[in-house]
Amino acid sequence: MHRPSQLPGSGRGRLPAQGFFMAFKHFRAGLPKLPITALAGLLLLTGCSADRYFMVPKTDLDELGGSVKIQRATLITMENNAAVRHQQVIEQNRAATDTLLNAIATQVERPECPPVPAQTACPAADISKGRTDRLKGKVIVGEVENFYLAGPGLIYKARIDSGAETSSIDARNITRFERDGSNWVRFDIPVPGTEEFVTLEKEISRRVRVIQASAEEAERRVVVELQFSIGDHQQVAEFTLADRTNLTYEVLIGRNILRDVMLIDVGKEYATELPESLRNSNGSGS
Repeated sequence: MHRPSQLPGSGRGRLPAQGFFMAFKHFRAGLPKLPITALAGLLLLTGCSADRYFMVPKTDLDELGGSVKIQRATLITMENNAAVRHQQVIEQNRAATDTLLNAIATQVERPECPPVPAQTACPAADISKGRTDRLKGKVIVGEVENFYLAGPGLIYKARIDSGAETSSIDARNITRFERDGSNWVRFDIPVPGTEEFVTLEKEISRRVRVIQASAEEAERRVVVELQFSIGDHQQVAEFTLADRTNLTYEVLIGRNILRDVMLIDVGKEYATELPESLRNSNGSGS
């Protein structure tokens, strides 16, 4: 029996039924006519063979499902193994780091801070000698200082005023007289805290003209030399004699004393302190 060869151009990409009909068409054209029953049988046989392209046996589906399960279990196992290996690597790195740090700590000595030197306590100030701060050899004074007048041994509150040229002290009953051919002056100074006065006699050094802001004419004043102390600083300087009854302070320290000797700290008062011996002799001098 003659079998038709595979037709040119036919391939697996065509559907089985379509290939069957085309093959049957060419096959029939090249054969003599067959009985209808033979053709029907041939058609049934061809149809049965074509069904295998459309239907998948159940055994194949079961095998495919089993294969999928096996692959899934394999992936899970691989993932778990990867997690375990990652944790092991972390532990190894941590152990290596600890080992390195321990080796460094063993080989490198820790720096030690030098011992703190014992603090030497500043010696207590000897208040019996007074207190006077200096800057470049100059006495630092505040706006108000205690003023010790040698002789009568009186302590006044003195105002430090760089605007005044000559220093001044409170004096009453000023009387000029002559002694041994020289000009002298007799005057009374108040005793602080009392109504009493002490009389002093001093040789006149000179006379000055002082113009007060409240007066229209200049006032002539007598100038005498007085010895005083501010803090532990002692000095002899010129003072004008003037009635300072209406003023707050009995003594005014001007530029003739401040110049080259004292510096004013305007933010302070009583920056100095008189020696204890002078404080205890207030008013007991000759």
